[in-house]
Amino acid sequence: MSVIVTDAGFAPATAREIVVLSDLTDQTAVDLSNTDDPAALEGALDRLTLIRVAFPAFNDGRAFTIARRLRMMGYKGQLLALGPVIADQYAMLRRVGFDGAEIPDEIAARQPAEQWQFRAADWRDHHYQARLRA
Repeated sequence: MSVIVTDAGFAPATAREIVVLSDLTDQTAVDLSNTDDPAALEGALDRLTLIRVAFPAFNDGRAFTIARRLRMMGYKGQLLALGPVIADQYAMLRRVGFDGAEIPDEIAARQPAEQWQFRAADWRDHHYQARLRA
């Protein structure tokens, strides 16, 4: 199983139909790998309600770029990091456009909700992009 992490804390992940990019037809949820080109979703963004972007390891940051590109392309739905991200990365996840993360149970047990909440509390305080736009 896995746990969904948001600014509100931990919640159990719910079962839903999610396909990989190559199988996407008329579904509303898709998983992207960290090597997928988000431009492939150009015509589907309006109907998608969930996009999960894979982090194969906590030290592989390509998914950060994908998330930012999806938001710049106009994606408004739920965007989750998927995989072994850690609490220290939460603020950056939020800054680039992720709504949260879906993490394995093992990470949730090792880094309880309080550690994620601490990181969630100030992610807007250091959002340099918003300051540059002001």
